[in-house]
Amino acid sequence: MHNLFAYTDGACSGNPGPGGWGVLLVAKNQNKIIKERELFGGQENTTNNQMELLAAISALEALDRPSKIKIITDSSYVKNGVTQWLENWKNNKWKTASKKPVKNAELWRRLDQARSRHEVIWEWVKGHAGHPENERADELARKGMEPFKNQN
Repeated sequence: MHNLFAYTDGACSGNPGPGGWGVLLVAKNQNKIIKERELFGGQENTTNNQMELLAAISALEALDRPSKIKIITDSSYVKNGVTQWLENWKNNKWKTASKKPVKNAELWRRLDQARSRHEVIWEWVKGHAGHPENERADELARKGMEPFKNQN
């Protein structure tokens, strides 16, 4: 039974453009919330996929000790990347099936490293569909993006 959950999201204004990532970490005991923690950040010039990856990375890197955690993301790029594509990319020296370099390889390496000390279950949810925790992660991602939106 997983009692630790991370709801992650990324946002971008333009793609590329200013972006943000958000994480809602929730610890539960017998389905009752015992602790919540919000994380967020952003960058001046980034992409939506990079922000989605940074949200998942940040969730895992925030954990002080090896943990069992369920990461809930609305990014099929992150979920499919980590559950279906990552091992092949590593085996193919960070090249895709079409022999092209993997996009965001440094972030994928960082995610692979971050998840290596944890037992992670990955779950996809439809974004902007009224899922309360996913909506909160989206709000945090927008908060993380805000300081970068009006920079030149």
